[in-house]
Amino acid sequence: MLRLRPPGPGRGRSRGWAGGAAAAAAMGLLNFTREPVPEAVSADMHNLNQLSAQQFSALTELLFRFLTEPKEVERFLTQLSDFATMNKISLGPLKNIVKSILLVPNGALKRNLSSEQVRADFIALGLSEEKASYFAEQWKVNSPTLTRLAVGQTLMINQLIDMEWKFGVTAGSSELEKVGSIFLQLKLVVKKGSQLENMYVELTLPQFYSFLHEMERVKTSLESFS
Repeated sequence: MLRLRPPGPGRGRSRGWAGGAAAAAAMGLLNFTREPVPEAVSADMHNLNQLSAQQFSALTELLFRFLTEPKEVERFLTQLSDFATMNKISLGPLKNIVKSILLVPNGALKRNLSSEQVRADFIALGLSEEKASYFAEQWKVNSPTLTRLAVGQTLMINQLIDMEWKFGVTAGSSELEKVGSIFLQLKLVVKKGSQLENMYVELTLPQFYSFLHEMERVKTSLESFS
């Protein structure tokens, strides 16, 4: 059985900052948050590093499936339990690891972070470069869908106050086929309770058309309740 390290003295799941993660947050090196990082995150990243590449890949797939279908909580918990049993891992520590992992994509969605920023944050939190790079690649693939879902859900329950947009052309990229492609940057101002909150979205043209389709679906859903 793969033994994951439980929180010990100075590594409990109480409020506080976690070792190197605390220093990173204090120095403003974390992109996904400016708030204190839970104390247990460093221990969870240490445990995550103990997983094999195959195990980490399978767990990452489960996480992104849950992020794209957040209402399927029971299914996700069942799959997580099956994963723990198959890999002979204690379910309790595994759930703690999942909570710590999800801090980054949840924060990245709110701040519209790039895959490079997500990778840097995981490394700052203590995840190995290999695993951080793999998660960042999956983030690059899944973030457009997650962004559209997040915006759609936000507009379902919050009032859209204002929207700004501008077009741009990719001048340089690590992926040659993206050079010269057109993208659209959106700034949405929504009213959450008594406060206004900005949401930033960057989409390619195909993603933008998909986004419009999602907005039409939201509009239809809202009209059905009116």
